[in-house]
Amino acid sequence: MRGPLQFVLDFFTGGDAQAPSPPPSLAPSLVPSQAQPHSEAHSPPAMGFTHPAANRHAQLQGVTVSFRFERSRRKSIGFLVGADGLVVRAPQWVTLREVDAAVQEKGAWIVAKLRQFKDRQTEQFQTAIEWRHGAEVPFLGRTVRLCVLERGVGRLHGQDVPPEQVLPVTLPPGATVSQVRDAAQVWLKKQARSLFEERLHHFAPLLGVRWQKLSLSSANTRWGSARADGHIRLNWRLIHLPISQIDYVVVHELAHLREMNHSPRFWDTVGEVMPDYAQRRKALRQSPMGLAGD
Repeated sequence: MRGPLQFVLDFFTGGDAQAPSPPPSLAPSLVPSQAQPHSEAHSPPAMGFTHPAANRHAQLQGVTVSFRFERSRRKSIGFLVGADGLVVRAPQWVTLREVDAAVQEKGAWIVAKLRQFKDRQTEQFQTAIEWRHGAEVPFLGRTVRLCVLERGVGRLHGQDVPPEQVLPVTLPPGATVSQVRDAAQVWLKKQARSLFEERLHHFAPLLGVRWQKLSLSSANTRWGSARADGHIRLNWRLIHLPISQIDYVVVHELAHLREMNHSPRFWDTVGEVMPDYAQRRKALRQSPMGLAGD
């Protein structure tokens, strides 16, 4: 039986094996205040890819990649891209400077493979839904029952689910699975737009900002984005997730209308209206779709 797909890339460094330069011990942490080499002391912004046990960060192709770095008995620097993200392994005698240089050199390969994994996770989440009458569809952290009505026939008999727990679609007799899926997603997008607008109107005054336009996104790598002109983009697939995680993304993007960065001032702005944003952010990163922030 085949195991989970992983992408592995070896990098042969020109380091001198006769002149070891042992680095300090690296504890798995994303907290910059802990004892770490100076090059690791910055806190990564939200956008990008984060390994759950990351202890180093790099800017690759304009994307922040937080990866797990380990020492090993290898003879070269190795890169492993899997479901958790990027793992970089290197022998003891390779310096951290050489490791960072190797990561930069292979940056295009790393980002491409990480994006491929994100795309696959999203596709798997969507294809896991059985687009047929009676199927359960994730909605606001719970599920709703897909109710396929034949056009001209009316409501199907035996439908005893409360209306608020139903996802209704009306299609011609003999509709295909693709037609059912497309119709259901139209309904989900309509619900998403209505909810997103409601939450934007709720949080914008609390942050003292004004948004001008909302667009729905279908991106496979990002939950949302914001522009200085007040244009907010939110991924419609957020509608599958609990309202607490949706609110985090809404607040995150609105906060960018005050701070167009991920500086400490930005996170202070988010914390003004959402003190528990870190827990919500963590839950969002662990969602089945595995998208990134902005």
